Formats: sequence, structure tokens, C-alpha cells
Amino acid sequence: MIAQLKAARASPGTEEVRLEAAAGRVLAEEVAADRDYPPAARSIRDGFAVGAAGLPGRLRVIGEVRAGQTFRGQVGQGEAVEIMTGAPIPRGADAVVMIEHVKRDGNHISVGEAEPGQFIHPQGSEARRGERVLSAGQRLGFAEIALLATVGKAKLRVYRQPHVAILATGDEIVEPFEQPLDHQVRNSNVYSLAAQVRHAGGLPEMLPVARDSHSSTRELIERGLSHDLLLLSGGVSAGKYDIVEQVLGALGAEFFFDRVLIQPGQPLLFGRLRKVFLFGLPGNPASTMVTFELFARAAVELLAGQDEVILPMLLARLTTEFRHKPGLTRFLPARLSADGEDVTPIAWRGSSDVPALARANAFLVAEAERESWKAGDLMRVLLK
Repeated sequence: MIAQLKAARASPGTEEVRLEAAAGRVLAEEVAADRDYPPAARSIRDGFAVGAAGLPGRLRVIGEVRAGQTFRGQVGQGEAVEIMTGAPIPRGADAVVMIEHVKRDGNHISVGEAEPGQFIHPQGSEARRGERVLSAGQRLGFAEIALLATVGKAKLRVYRQPHVAILATGDEIVEPFEQPLDHQVRNSNVYSLAAQVRHAGGLPEMLPVARDSHSSTRELIERGLSHDLLLLSGGVSAGKYDIVEQVLGALGAEFFFDRVLIQPGQPLLFGRLRKVFLFGLPGNPASTMVTFELFARAAVELLAGQDEVILPMLLARLTTEFRHKPGLTRFLPARLSADGEDVTPIAWRGSSDVPALARANAFLVAEAERESWKAGDLMRVLLK
């Protein structure tokens, strides 16, 4: 899937944005350091700038320098300058002695041995002028935003965000503001998918619900094809009224796969129609959420200009024993501890149990080949 998306995707185009609007966007240009960082050697401790060769000894304090200032003189033999964290190192000094490690007597200090370079951040040690510090294709998080501000990028070029059409299917679906009958459900999937699309860097558009007829489904699929990606929810199982695959096939869609060996989410379409990639996601809420995270999120990120996509998984210790029926990889709601070290499965009633999904902050990943785990065993966890 990733290879197909990378091979077929066109350049999403670029636009210029101000730095304050760039968080979460994908960089479309290389960014280089505009000067050395740090631009001058600086102290990383409060203390005294000294010449290491003349130590140990008694030194005369000839001045003070703090961050935002420079010392205009020079440190000579038997001399020291009081220095604050972040201040540039005076000429003639090649080490900093922490204030806690000296004895002061008026304008003199007694100092033990020091190594050259001690507690000094050398000029250019973070980045050299002209050195590339960010590459096109990187998503901009808080650290990247800080770096852009540091190197003076008040405006920058980012890739255009992909427009993603979201289409729920089914006669049983009503809108959130409506009062459902006992045989109806509110349209939660398009709202959860819209949130997931935004988090992945896309711009969602929620289409009207497609009813369980070829004409309604076809009309709304055609509307979705004006977007960069189409996500359908429901209608992809083997039931009599699961007609999404039939309608897509009649329109000439090319299918890359229509089933995956996971639960929830086994019936899953991935294909392309008129150069637009599409996913037919299962209709149960958990299935929709899981299959988006495992498959469709990568498509949104790649269409947004990202070069690489990473599935956010980690290992955590089970707090209780766990069993499942082997054969499918299962993604089950779980609660990860605040330190990320322990994970506890959450009791749930299946793929439609939205309250259980809301209580979870992760999905426990039960491997298809293994049947049981003991408390204390490590298991993979998909972050939510």
C-alpha cells in the first residue's frame, strides 16, 4: 500500500504560511542555519571563566558577563571573569568553573584544577552556518517550530493539505442532532474519522449519508472523487445490502485488497478510482478507528507531503493475564499507564462499544500466532 501511494501520488503543491500557522504542516523546502549555533562559545553553568593552564591557583576577578552581554577585555594569567549560564566566553578563557566549586574572598577566588573546554558550549557545535537543519517532507512539531524560529524563518513553504471526503453508508444512520429509533444509530463514524484526518494533516469534508441503494451510493462516491482521498465507512462486508464494492466495481475501481487478517476491521477495501485512492472501512466504530490508524492515516500523511510514516507502537507490561483465539491480529481497547510502562485491557462488548473506546488511550495488540500472555509479559501497544 505504501509503495503504491508513493509511486502514484502527485506533488500536492505548496503554499507559504507564517510560522505561527505552520504547526502540524509538512515542510516543502530545505531549511539551513543562517549562522553558527551557538554563534559564539558560551557557558553552560554559572561560575567563573578561567584559563585552565594556570590552575589550581588563586585568581583575581576582573569583571562579570551575563547572557545578552559580552566581556570586552581579556582573561590573563591569574585572572577570572564571573560568568552566567548562556553568556559568551571571554577571550583568553578556555574553561568554566562552577560557582559551587570555588572559594571567594572579596575580588579573589581559589580554584582547583579544570579541563580545557569544561562547561563550554563550543561555537557551531549545534549547527554550522549553511548546514541543513530541516528537510522537505518533515512534519512540523513543536521542536521543529522552535528551530524555525531560531534560524529566523518567519515564513516558510509547506505542502498543501489533502482534501479528504468522508462518506458513511447505511439506511440505519441518522445525524447526531436527531433522535434515533431503536433500529437506528447516530452518525458517529464521520466525526471520528474527521478528527483522525485532521490529526494526520488532512482537511476532512463530511458528505451526506449514502443510503443502501446503488443510485445513492454511486452519486455520493462520484461527489467524493473531487477530493484527494475518499474514505467510505460501512457497506464493505458480505451482507445483502453491503453494496459499496459492487458500486465501486461498476464505476471501474481498481482494488488492491479487500480483506485484512485483523480484528476489528477484517473487511477492508483499498483501491483507486479515476486516480483517486479510496478506502472502504468497516462500519462498526472500533473497526473504523483501527483501520484508519493502521492503513488510511498513512495515506493522508503521504498525500500531505510526508516522506516517511511511522505506526506509533511501543512495548508495555501487562497488568493481568490475557488470552485470545489465535488466527487474527487483534487490536483491543486498553489503558496505558501515565509512565507508558504498564497496560491494562479494558472490558468491552465488541466493535460497537464506543464508551469503552472512549475510556481507552491505546489499543492492545494481540499477535495472531500466540494464544496467551501472563501478567508481567510485554505486549505491543498501538497509541491512540
